[in-house]
Amino acid sequence: MNLNRHLLHLFAVVVVLTASGILRSDARNGDYKREMKQWCETEVPYSHSCLMYTRRTYDGGGRMDRSVFFQFSLQAALSRAILAGADLRRMRKHSKYEENVWIDCEKLYSNTVIQLNRTVLSMEYSRPCDFQTWLSAALTNVDMCSKIFETDGDGTPDSMKMIASLSSLSKYNVPELISNCLAINEPLVLDNATANYKLTETMRRNLGSSVKADIVVAKDGSGRYNSVAAAVAAGTRMRRRKGKRLVIYVKSGVYSETVNIPNSMDDVTLIGDGKGKTIITGRRSVKSGYTMITCATVAVFGDGFVAKDLTFRNTYGPGSQGVALLVASDSAVIHRASIEGYQDTLCVFSQRQFYRDCDIYGTIDFIFGNAAVVIQKCNIYARKPLHGESNVITAQARTDPNQNTGIIIQFCKILSSKEFWPVHRTVKSYLGRPWKKYARTVYLQSYISGIIDPKGWMPWRGSFALDTLYYAEFKNTGFGSRRSRRVKWSGYHIIRSSSSLTQFTVKNFIAGGMWIPNTGTPFKAAF
Repeated sequence: MNLNRHLLHLFAVVVVLTASGILRSDARNGDYKREMKQWCETEVPYSHSCLMYTRRTYDGGGRMDRSVFFQFSLQAALSRAILAGADLRRMRKHSKYEENVWIDCEKLYSNTVIQLNRTVLSMEYSRPCDFQTWLSAALTNVDMCSKIFETDGDGTPDSMKMIASLSSLSKYNVPELISNCLAINEPLVLDNATANYKLTETMRRNLGSSVKADIVVAKDGSGRYNSVAAAVAAGTRMRRRKGKRLVIYVKSGVYSETVNIPNSMDDVTLIGDGKGKTIITGRRSVKSGYTMITCATVAVFGDGFVAKDLTFRNTYGPGSQGVALLVASDSAVIHRASIEGYQDTLCVFSQRQFYRDCDIYGTIDFIFGNAAVVIQKCNIYARKPLHGESNVITAQARTDPNQNTGIIIQFCKILSSKEFWPVHRTVKSYLGRPWKKYARTVYLQSYISGIIDPKGWMPWRGSFALDTLYYAEFKNTGFGSRRSRRVKWSGYHIIRSSSSLTQFTVKNFIAGGMWIPNTGTPFKAAF
């Protein structure tokens, strides 16, 4: 969706609000402005941004309640995000340094506009938990843009100028305005947590155990294409009925390539012949000149993505970020896949995701990102890192306490790979460390082998986030699950009753009962 279409949609929203009486100038305008001021000063974390921009969008008239306040706050965030995105494109044209970094950041800001826009346009038929997911993704995009610039900066004058240019985007207050929206919507999420909702047409994506492939990929020439990327490109050109899923069958073979499924491609399924049989592999890394996003062997931004019976692999090795699979898809399901790499193997970037019966291999932060994700009945293998390094399974990136994100690991096995076992007594391994201030990771009913250090968790840097993170363990087994020597951080919790953790089930945390059944993937909704 291009900028002009977003501006048109924003104009349409203002017209609708005006026609409905929400926007109206009359003699009581002063009272309404004061009412808006009170909401800004009491209900959001960034009152200054609210008073500066949200208040401008409110032209008086109508009854002010949380829902109406939410609508005007969304409008303010969307309009400022559009302006920031346009400024980012202008800066990119005048910078010759790190073109791929600028492109990534521009895409992330564009996706932020998409997430805000879909929230504005679906107020009448979507759920508060959907809004919280999309707003969380919008904020993650902005945060990750800054992270990409920091990671790729090398201290040269051009690099410092690039980072300074990006910092100038702070004048648009986009992160603050999105955080305000998250805070306003959070009580609505809680009020509607147990409500029953009718499935919308876009949720009726049938993918049973037997499906017919629209496109076949084969190395031996028996398919229409011999690369997955070519099949995806062809899929973008296919005319599909609304709600019709695109199924790409990838036959056995090793496909050395990178694959990108853009946010314009919803409802894509990749089906292979099994783990270790259908392999998509690459060896890009940040150290070799790519970004966190472009180093991924497979990157997915289109919603409703499903992958079954494949291997995603990055063979760069230890020593740099080398992502095998990056997923920023809402309602994404990965089933019976092997995800193999070393540092930063699996990027659960944003939105709601579910992994089942998968094998995940890595060394440092090899499950990381800011999605709302449940990983269920998977084998998680630690590999051999570089000398002097430790293994860390998770690095969760929640930056706002109202984001509905986190990494939930349930019914899984934490194990040593064959290559790690000979050195497992000399290399420490941890369940996770906090990448961002409000990191949230929970291990439920999993087997944790003795490779995990008795402390369980590792700090990121000094005391950063130790009071604000949320780490929890519940009914795990295995030598590595013993909690007598666990960290004593105030953000770490030993849970003894399942009633304290119902929010982290498939049913509640990712609303999985609404969309996982239609993919033919087994799942356990609760404990």
